[in-house]
Amino acid sequence: MKTALRWITFVSIVIAMNSVINAQHPSSQSRDRDQDDKKHHDQVNERGDQAMGFSHTKTTHHFRLTTEGGVIEVTAHDPSDAVSSNQIRQHLKHIAKKFSAGDFSAPMFIHGDNPPGVEAMKRLKLEIKYQYEEIDRGARVRISTGNDEAIKAIYEFLRFQIKDHRTGDPLEIGKTATFTPSFTWERTITTI
Repeated sequence: MKTALRWITFVSIVIAMNSVINAQHPSSQSRDRDQDDKKHHDQVNERGDQAMGFSHTKTTHHFRLTTEGGVIEVTAHDPSDAVSSNQIRQHLKHIAKKFSAGDFSAPMFIHGDNPPGVEAMKRLKLEIKYQYEEIDRGARVRISTGNDEAIKAIYEFLRFQIKDHRTGDPLEIGKTATFTPSFTWERTITTI
């Protein structure tokens, strides 16, 4: 009996010490996850530059949720960067047409996976409107619908974009966020 109690006490101490050590030092699994996440993000940026035709380091993406759907917006950082502004406009005009036709091959290529919401957006393409608009330093695509299933799919798609592109945009409708990009300009983001 004394041997069993000693054994239980010993095992309990070892488990407690292991817990303290693990809490103080990130596990290799955590480091591996962080490295995989960084690698995925780098690949998203690399494939994005290829698919979109402009550099993610010279531009800012925003994905916003609105009551009628959402907005995809891209602008050049530098107001005098006419090349990036024109490339953005060409890309988003093309995206509005492709999405209207139910073609989501670009985001599937960029993210290396089928983003959430895409299958429903394809199936409900006649219920969703994609409106291209030029804006200062870039362009936006307004996405709108009156269909509840389509709006849910749009929100899933945009939330995925926000997370995978790490834009810092709000994941909820009507929220605002202050976004400070890695360069020195500060911008305030508001929901449209």
